[in-house]
Amino acid sequence: MILTTATLKLAALLAGVPLASAFPSHHRHLASQLRRRASVSNSTAPVAASWYANWHADDVPLANISWSKYTHMTYAFAVTSVTEYVSLTDDDKTLLTDFVKNAHENNVTALLSIGGWGGSTNYSTIVDSATHRTEFVKTVTGIAANYSLDGFDFDWEYPNGQGIGCNDLNPNDTANFLSFLQELRADPAGSQLFLTAAAAVTPWNDADGNPSTNLTGFSGVLDYIAIMNYDVWGSFSPTAGPNAPLNDSCVADSSQAAGSAVSAVKAWNDAGIPLNQLVLGVPAYGHSYSVQSADALPKGLSGELEPFPSFAKAKQPLGDSWDSSEVYTDVCGNPQGQEGVFDFWGLIQGGFLNENGTAQAGIARVYDECSQTPFVYNSTSKVFVSYDDAQSFAAKGAFINSTGLRGFAMWEAGGDYKDILLDSIRSAVGFPANGTDSDGSSLGGSLTPPPAEGSGDDTEDDTDDC
Repeated sequence: MILTTATLKLAALLAGVPLASAFPSHHRHLASQLRRRASVSNSTAPVAASWYANWHADDVPLANISWSKYTHMTYAFAVTSVTEYVSLTDDDKTLLTDFVKNAHENNVTALLSIGGWGGSTNYSTIVDSATHRTEFVKTVTGIAANYSLDGFDFDWEYPNGQGIGCNDLNPNDTANFLSFLQELRADPAGSQLFLTAAAAVTPWNDADGNPSTNLTGFSGVLDYIAIMNYDVWGSFSPTAGPNAPLNDSCVADSSQAAGSAVSAVKAWNDAGIPLNQLVLGVPAYGHSYSVQSADALPKGLSGELEPFPSFAKAKQPLGDSWDSSEVYTDVCGNPQGQEGVFDFWGLIQGGFLNENGTAQAGIARVYDECSQTPFVYNSTSKVFVSYDDAQSFAAKGAFINSTGLRGFAMWEAGGDYKDILLDSIRSAVGFPANGTDSDGSSLGGSLTPPPAEGSGDDTEDDTDDC
């Protein structure tokens, strides 16, 4: 059988034809891609997505991912480069091949994310001219062909906005980004790719450095934009606060309105992105703070936990076993230390939560009704954590459902514990209770955490450093 591009395109237009079974196995990926890529604006199938962090591959084997519960999985990260445009390490090249193979075996759309916090330094340069944009298009389409990828996630942090601290910047970044995506869509190979972008809670900056008010053009070239509604509060904030607030319009103090899913969705929708092209980014982790008991529990140990307590900036607690106290140098040449991040499994290993995700005895917990997120506090170690659990994921899923968003994307696949978070948000969005393959068989596994324990039980003295 000689399978031509014309034949595939004709077959892709035939309603009800099961392309995946109609062609030999080596043609099924292209057939599936053509079937999926009818048009950007008309593609509204619900999204259950996550990112697979390459640096956690030893602890999170591909075989252990609950593939049947996802529609899309994104490999993180390839990084931007002024010479190669997109750079992958040798280890990535092997792991990415296995990642795509596993995704396709489970009928999951396989994407490659370009950028991220540390990989966006050269985005501005590689889209700043027609010549650079054309080379960038050639690079990504070449990578897609080499690895049989279904598409890409463009995680530029951030257009005309400084992220890690040494990014190239250009007032025309957002306009140039759109021009690049339009050229990619005009390319025969690029027109068949599934394209997404990861973005902050505020729309990409315009030429004046303000959130853009008209991003309508992006709705015609991207399948969806994932709003990264996390890291809204952190060690950089004036007080502790919710990592991923669902709402901030109900806060008692206007200074506590730093962003939320509600305000972010409104801002992106007002800027011209349809609701069914917005995906809510949700975190399987939380941020920790060193908080004195008098600040965390102002009414005493038996009182309610305060969601916005002051904290000791000079005393960043160590997070779970994926965190490290070793000082390293980031891509900008700046020293970095422990970040205090607790993945959901890390809160269990660290003694904050029971295996079912509820607070352990002796751990103070409060669920903030405005942000719809939980907080826990160990009064011995003085460690306060803002995180997400099954209750908050259910609230986010209900919001996705009621608002008409495209779905959710969780950072990261390895952060959950026995699918507690994943199952909660899937149920609230309206996905089947158990993910299944097209033949009805269950696929994948339920992730369990790395064996090493975190530091939730570490004790500190009761003195704040100023």
